Amino acid sequence: MNLHQFRFVQEAVRRNLNLTEAAKALHTSQPGVSKAIIELEEELGIEIFARHGKRLKRITEPGQQVLQSIQIILREVGNLKRIGDEFSAQDSGTLSIATTHTQARYVLPTSVARLREAYPKVHISLHQATPQEVARMVLDEVAEIGIATESLADYPDLVTLPCYEWSHVLVLPPAHPLAHKERVGLEDIAHEPLITYHPSFTGRGKIDQAFATRQLQPRIVLEAIDSDVIKTYVRLGLGIGIVAEMAMKDDPVGDLVVRPLGHLFGQNVTRVAFKRGAYLRNFVYRFAELLSPRLSRELIARAMTGHVHDYEL
Repeated sequence: MNLHQFRFVQEAVRRNLNLTEAAKALHTSQPGVSKAIIELEEELGIEIFARHGKRLKRITEPGQQVLQSIQIILREVGNLKRIGDEFSAQDSGTLSIATTHTQARYVLPTSVARLREAYPKVHISLHQATPQEVARMVLDEVAEIGIATESLADYPDLVTLPCYEWSHVLVLPPAHPLAHKERVGLEDIAHEPLITYHPSFTGRGKIDQAFATRQLQPRIVLEAIDSDVIKTYVRLGLGIGIVAEMAMKDDPVGDLVVRPLGHLFGQNVTRVAFKRGAYLRNFVYRFAELLSPRLSRELIARAMTGHVHDYEL
């Protein structure tokens, strides 16, 4: 048996048992992938996959056990490579970060700049995606660290830690009648044309939940993933906006009135995620520390060994 066979099995599972897609992802031929998997099955004396003709239909019970071992083996191979990279070049390499647009635009710039000052030879690769895609990138080792508000805690193979809390705010033109109210109620905004985030982004779930609890139907006229887009359409008069509070800090235009909405929609928690069992290089730990004073190398290392519940905000 060899690592190529292990990678073929793992990729076949990732591609929903489609060997053609697995072969494309691995830049090889479909017959080659099929042959390698069959040879591994023959060597182990079991069927990893149940088949219908030449098609893979499902993972067998012993195949599930084999897959778990393969995942551990390939994870440790990746760790060996990272250990080698770190000790051959202590302060250089690539830090791959998967995150959402809001985090990339409003939260990460200062931390990225400070990391570059401390590690000038480190290249930053920033991947912007949905929260679900962020989680998948970390699991697939496309990224070493993931940062998002939604979804990350839903994956058992990720170690996630709370990074910081934030609330939504209301943004509206100065001439709008609600601009004169210091404390806005849910009924005040329920019948206004609303511009806010797409349902899978930036705490939108808490907004929907708050309206549903009060049996109110909001008039959402536009959804976006980008806070700047929301603010642009508010300025054009399409409605009032609900955005993350960090999107209004240091706003370059400053022509919108901001009202807090934490009392209506509660607090959101942005989390950082690492793949369980991964080896983290020095500058990965340092970047996490720069993200939040609550995060330390010792705390992250403890969480990576299974003590994730030792830490609360």
